[in-house]
Order: sequence, then structure tokens, then C-alpha cells
Amino acid sequence: MKEQSSVILEGSKALSPRAGLWWGLLGIVAFSFTVPFTRIAVSGLSPLFIGAGRAVIAAALATIALTATRQHPPSRAQWVRLAVVAAGVVAGFPLLTSFALTTAPAGHSAVVIGLLPAATAVAVVLRTRERPAASFWVFAGLGAAAAIMFAALQNGGLATLHWSDLLLFCAVLAAAAGYAEGGLLARELGAWQTVSWALVVAAPVMLALTLVSVSIEPPAASPVEWLAFGYLAVVSMFLGFFAWYRGLAIGPMAQVSQVQLVQPVITILWASLLLHEQIGVPTVLGGLAVIAFAALAVRTRLTRTTTAPKTTTPIRTPEEP
Repeated sequence: MKEQSSVILEGSKALSPRAGLWWGLLGIVAFSFTVPFTRIAVSGLSPLFIGAGRAVIAAALATIALTATRQHPPSRAQWVRLAVVAAGVVAGFPLLTSFALTTAPAGHSAVVIGLLPAATAVAVVLRTRERPAASFWVFAGLGAAAAIMFAALQNGGLATLHWSDLLLFCAVLAAAAGYAEGGLLARELGAWQTVSWALVVAAPVMLALTLVSVSIEPPAASPVEWLAFGYLAVVSMFLGFFAWYRGLAIGPMAQVSQVQLVQPVITILWASLLLHEQIGVPTVLGGLAVIAFAALAVRTRLTRTTTAPKTTTPIRTPEEP
């Protein structure tokens, strides 16, 4: 058995930043089906079963992959950081969006989740202790305000802001934290290894929640609803992160995070085609406003990052066993 080790990519061996963008885009396309397929699945399955059960299936696949490739276990410090990833993207985002989508339309949800690029950039800034320009915080704040106003206006005002919107905002915060920490860990553990270990960390809790959901409401769904659930478990919860975390690991992380800006657009398209939702002018305008402010926030941070003094620190990636 050959234990996992680190190698330094230098010169011709260094991966092009464009590779990071393509891997990131592949991950985002996979994630773009998550909201509409969750909307389909909640028609026949409980949100608790969907949010927890998909993680259990993904954890089983992760365990098989880790065992088959004889991956070396993470260090104690990395286990703690993996718990952050697990709380954000394995438990937080799936559970919160599953409950929110029992009432919120997929197109509406996609606009609120459009905050994720700016939220991820903020999480990376806080995690890496960067000092971006003041305009970064201005645009990030405007993006949040635009998303809140969109949700409020569609619900009749701030006084009638629905609980589903609050769940979606919390889901964005959870995913942003998981994306930022996962992107950093992927440079140490590898892309698919990071999400696999995070799934293993969360498996006991998610299995317990799945059993509780089955005891309360035994699953009974149509073949289409089961297929939607299967996609959430295998692709949204597992394979999609292979590409997404690899893109973030190759980086630059700030630039790759911009790819998320196309996700709400693609998701709204799927909501229209798959769910036959009527996409009105308010949804289009709200989505454009959120995406524009998120793009400005991420672009501002990227400009500040690229103008900073260059370092000679090499990128490390794990050697496959």
C-alpha cells in the first residue's frame, strides 16, 4: 500500500487556472439540478428523509471509494475542519433547502441562492484573513439586500417574509462556509477525498435522522420522485463535489468561485423546463440584480487579490495511491 503523500507542482507540471474554471463549471452544472430535483422529490418524500437520506447513500459510496483506494486518514486538525465542511454542505444546505422547497418555488429559491457566490467569497476572505477593498463589502451587502427585497416583494412585504426564505438564507451561509473550508482542504487532501471524508464524518448523525424520518413517515414515492432523490444522493451530494472542489483546489479560488454566478440562471431554466414554472419579470429582474452584485463583489475581491504581491508558495496536491 502506498500512503498518500504530497507533491509540488512546478513549471510545466503546474495546472492552468483555466483547468480550475472548467472543473468548477462542471460542478456547477451538476449542482444546478439540485433545486428542481429537490422540488420534485418533496412531492412524495419527507424533507427530512431527502436531506438526510441522500447523505447516507453518498456516505456509503464515499466509504467504498476511500476503502478501495486505501486513502490515508486525515490528521486531527483536518478532522475538525472536515466537520465544518460536513456541517455546511452535507447537513446544513441539503436539510435547509429540502424543508424550504416544500413551499418555495424552484425559480424563487434559485434567486435567493444566487447569493452563494458573494457569500462564498466573504467566507474565503474571513477564513484566509484577506483584506479586500471596501467596495467588496459594499457589493456583497447590496447583493444580500437585493435578495432580501426580492423575497419580501414576492411575499407581499418584509412583514410577510416566509420561513422558507429564512431557511434558504441560512442554507446559503452553511454552503458558503462548507465551500470555503472544503476548497482549502481539497488542496491538502484532494478534491474527492475531501467530500468523501466529510460524508463519513456526518454519516452517524445523518443515518440517525434518516431512521427517524422513516419511523415518522415511511417513504412512498413515484418512480420519478425516487429518480430525483437518486440524483440528489449520487450527483448533488457526491460526484458533483469531485469537480467543484477540484476546481477550487486548482484555483485561483476567487476566480473559480465566479462560476457560481451561472448557477441560478441554469436552475431557473431547469425549473421552467422540468417543473413548468412560470418565470415572470420579477424573478428575472431579481435574479439579474442578485447576480450582478455578486459578480461585482467577487470581481472586486479578485482584482484586489491579483494585484497583491506574488508569493512563491507552490500548490500542493495529493498523489493518488
